[in-house]
Amino acid sequence: MVKLALLVRMEAKPGKEDDVEEFLKSGLSLVMDEPLTASWYALKIGPSTFGIFDTFEAEEGRDAHLSGKVAEALMENAAALLSSAPVIEKIELLAVK
Repeated sequence: MVKLALLVRMEAKPGKEDDVEEFLKSGLSLVMDEPLTASWYALKIGPSTFGIFDTFEAEEGRDAHLSGKVAEALMENAAALLSSAPVIEKIELLAVK
């Protein structure tokens, strides 16, 4: 059962909104190789605000994801695409359907 999650919020630099959107869409292929990531969502919250929400059964999976290829690619591209560093929040899920 999933009980842990990550919520990552990010703000695109002006003019980089389409690039952030494409970057996030491309992340799906990377996260498919993470067996401990239960679910992964790329989000468009507003015109220039984006996010990632993912879930895990245990801390081991969350830690693996934070040191995985998606996180690595995000940090490598953050300066070029984002107006500030991504905000990464560790979440405990209280109820899941």
